[in-house]
Amino acid sequence: MARTREADSSRWLDTSDGLRLSVREHGDPAAPTVLAVHGYPDDQSIWDGMAEALAGRFRVVTYDVRGAGESDKPRRSEAYLLDQLADDLGRVADLVSPDQPVHLLAHDWGSIQAWHAATEPRLAHRFASFTSISGPCLDHAGQWMRSKLRHPTPRELRKLVNQLIFSGYIGFFQLPVLPELAWRTGAMRRLIGAVERLDPRTAESPTKPAVSDGVHGLGLYRANMRERLGGPGERRTDIPVQVLAPTGDPFVSTPMQTEIAPWVPNLRVRRVPGGHWLPRSRPELVARCAAELVEHVEGGAESRGLRRGRVRPGRRDFQDQLVVITGAGSGIGRATASAFAAAGAHVVVADIDETAARNTAALITRTGANATPHRVDVADGDAMERFAKQVHAELGTPDVVVNNAGIGLAGSFLDTPEADWERAIDINLWGVIHGCRQFAPQMVERGEGGRIVNIASAAAYLPSKVLPAYGTTKAAVLALSQSLRAELAGEGIGVTAVCPGLVNTGITTSTRFVGVDDAEQANRRQAAKQLYQRRNFTPQRAAAEILRATRRNAAIAPVTAEAKAGLVLSRLSPGLLRAVARAELTPR
Repeated sequence: MARTREADSSRWLDTSDGLRLSVREHGDPAAPTVLAVHGYPDDQSIWDGMAEALAGRFRVVTYDVRGAGESDKPRRSEAYLLDQLADDLGRVADLVSPDQPVHLLAHDWGSIQAWHAATEPRLAHRFASFTSISGPCLDHAGQWMRSKLRHPTPRELRKLVNQLIFSGYIGFFQLPVLPELAWRTGAMRRLIGAVERLDPRTAESPTKPAVSDGVHGLGLYRANMRERLGGPGERRTDIPVQVLAPTGDPFVSTPMQTEIAPWVPNLRVRRVPGGHWLPRSRPELVARCAAELVEHVEGGAESRGLRRGRVRPGRRDFQDQLVVITGAGSGIGRATASAFAAAGAHVVVADIDETAARNTAALITRTGANATPHRVDVADGDAMERFAKQVHAELGTPDVVVNNAGIGLAGSFLDTPEADWERAIDINLWGVIHGCRQFAPQMVERGEGGRIVNIASAAAYLPSKVLPAYGTTKAAVLALSQSLRAELAGEGIGVTAVCPGLVNTGITTSTRFVGVDDAEQANRRQAAKQLYQRRNFTPQRAAAEILRATRRNAAIAPVTAEAKAGLVLSRLSPGLLRAVARAELTPR
């Protein structure tokens, strides 16, 4: 495979069984050492992008494992036993950092051998931390598979079956002659290319494995798979570990990589969008995540990403996540802010009414949770841009953004002035657009997914002659959410349109009824208030539904019974709803 950059220095390492390994070093020799181990059928050049990103802060060491790249290629499968691979790794660590433990970063088979080394008592002291990508400890994998059979619930069996399907190629690699033939005829390279095309980022910089590396690396599978998966041992490590689990990996399922807490008590799991070759497709993401763990272990603060990924008993659903909610000064927004805070999140409470935002934040902080109040007018694009930049600078990228701010507007189309249309569109639609435009790019750049929750309404799909402006803005929010969901799915960002029905909030007393005098305005507000009070669906119940939809990454989340029934009818019998629209009903 062609190399894209030269290392600062290169040298050779002699192994215990007489082979030579090619070792390259990048960056400041005095800085903490990150030792990166590549997988199969790659060589150390897969780390070039990552090394370039990290070399300014750390000393980055890569090497061609035995059988790959410029290193020697043993002919016997026994030379690829995990004990020997772990010994190689330990010798590299001794060579480049004899006095200080190194920080491991590994992918695929590199991770498998790094796990073996990190869980080996005689070698564990050589490693300060471990960031693993798409490669489990084989003993953990064997124990994980057995656990699914010991507790055969449908969900657990489905996980096992999925992984066995993913792992079908391993059985093929155990066969004589045919795997070598597949490599020499180009069939394996074409298959790898087809898999890589499933991830557009990898397709931009495709893997071009050498046939020799592919053929010799088969020894990894033949020497280790049967023994380790068939009779797994109890291998543990106490060093800080983070697992970067690509959600689109077709070879190593997320559950098998991440459900390892019984053997790894100091564990963090970060699910990231992407395919198997994450070090090649997202080197900046790998570099950032690895650097966060290294810097923390070296004495720095623990990043929000590390805190968010920590695996521990009793962890709440949104523990250590950052949640931004607009219109959070009252009603559904306030209840949702309180619910996210109770679930462990740090909530940014945004509202045009600064006093209301501060009051909501104070309610949350009195419970011991974290909240930060902000005043912002969602209709003001410049203000929203400044708000998003301030949140990012002070707290980081949000994990969840709830675009909740909105106003009510009732009355016939013919009676609704242009100014009222503009105000409704500016707040109900543009407010959502501004929230999505400002925060979605932050989520994409971070590369760890997220959730955008847009509060629409049952009025989005329930036509009403008294809600033409309001229903139009909410229908637009629903359409926007559906389109944005499709666009951001590949980034691991879910977009949900929440559609409440009659929720008893203060919107009834602030809704403007057009085309009537002040006395009639007051009468209609009072009538709407009484209707909503009789329905008595509380903001707290709506908030619970919003959190549930966020967890599930639902596309559309009708909240109340009438909203759910209306959604079904809108699909099965739209004519009936058009007939009902002639009645004066206010569906929120």
